[in-house]
Amino acid sequence: MKNFVEELRWRGMLHDIMPGTEEQLMKEMTAAYVGIDPTADSLHIGHLCGIMMLRHFQRCGHKPIALLGGATGMIGDPSGKSQERNLLTEETLRHNVACIQAQLEHFLDFHSDAPNAAELVNNYDWMKDYTFLDFARNVGKLITVNYMMAKDSVKKRFNGEFSQGMSFTEFTYQLLQGYDYVYLNQHKNVKLQMGGSDQWGNITTGTELIKKMTGNDAFALTCPLITKADGGKFGKTESGNVWLSKQYTSPYKFYQFWLNVSDADAERYIKIFTALEREEIESLIAEHQSAPHLRLLQKRLAEEVTVMVHSRADYEAAVEASTILFGNATADALRKLDEQTLLQVFEGVPQFTISKTELEAGISPLELLAVHTQIFPSKGEARKMMQANGFSMNKEKLTDVNTPIDGKALIDGKYIIFQKGKKNYYLVVAE
Repeated sequence: MKNFVEELRWRGMLHDIMPGTEEQLMKEMTAAYVGIDPTADSLHIGHLCGIMMLRHFQRCGHKPIALLGGATGMIGDPSGKSQERNLLTEETLRHNVACIQAQLEHFLDFHSDAPNAAELVNNYDWMKDYTFLDFARNVGKLITVNYMMAKDSVKKRFNGEFSQGMSFTEFTYQLLQGYDYVYLNQHKNVKLQMGGSDQWGNITTGTELIKKMTGNDAFALTCPLITKADGGKFGKTESGNVWLSKQYTSPYKFYQFWLNVSDADAERYIKIFTALEREEIESLIAEHQSAPHLRLLQKRLAEEVTVMVHSRADYEAAVEASTILFGNATADALRKLDEQTLLQVFEGVPQFTISKTELEAGISPLELLAVHTQIFPSKGEARKMMQANGFSMNKEKLTDVNTPIDGKALIDGKYIIFQKGKKNYYLVVAE
């Protein structure tokens, strides 16, 4: 067994650790869990640090358990939140749980017969028949209100740092999460709960409950909340979260996110978000520092994470799509793009709309470029650039000023990409 705590330490993934945790993990194979609230039907990269903790945990010879909060997700964790969450219906939660389970299988081995094969559990299974009276008698009486009020997540809401107070529903969250730990300790021999540093209060409530209800030892470990080197929020872009689902964030966009991180962030992220070994990472960092303009770290980080979350084929398609703007991509590569990726590749370039009916009848290139659109200010300028071999349509040189452009030029029956010189692109949409 590898030393899991040491693995987290050099990767920059260790924030708080309860005394005795490292000794427990070196003594025997141990089961640990990370809780995930199924508030959406996809995880986003804000979840990745916790998932990578489970992945490293399994690689170090221990047993990872992913707990989906089907029950706690109905309430919402107040940690770091300024407002109450909208409560989800049971049907929505079931759908979200199924989608998240499929995503977790990219990271963890659930299906082998190894003694440390991962397990997925849903706290709705043991909470759905637990009556309020039983919970109040068996769990509520063991933790004082003073203890619960002392937690940061509660204090911040009561001390007016945020705009609202806290309902009784949210106040009970730490007891429910604490009871999850008790249940897993009793039924799955789980001795460690892990999570983000904002979860320390909820996790230690669980260790306290276990001590009082069973007398067993239980441990806690958290990773830091990931930020960007400039202090900005990790995983947020102008268009919102970077999701693991292709439906919400295409593999191209996902790849671009990692490719565009700063040098300082790339050095941290390649340790946290990949399973590469220490020697290889240190060698990559040294190589990157000797030639930062090549962005070797960003390229390797983007490759590792995109392949892990999506697939090798998705990664290769994302790389190919990236070369369309900045490399010598072919017309075939352009036509292979799905509509979502094509629009993302050409996001922000000048865009013109033309009549599809007129185009299908055929429009002279000079008319199209200088009258129907404003790609050129005049037909004379369009003619000059085309004859000088400096203009392309759908990645193929366009030099014939006389042959009409018609519907056959359309990509996906809707788009034409024009290119003036090396860097100036124009998207024409036929409607």
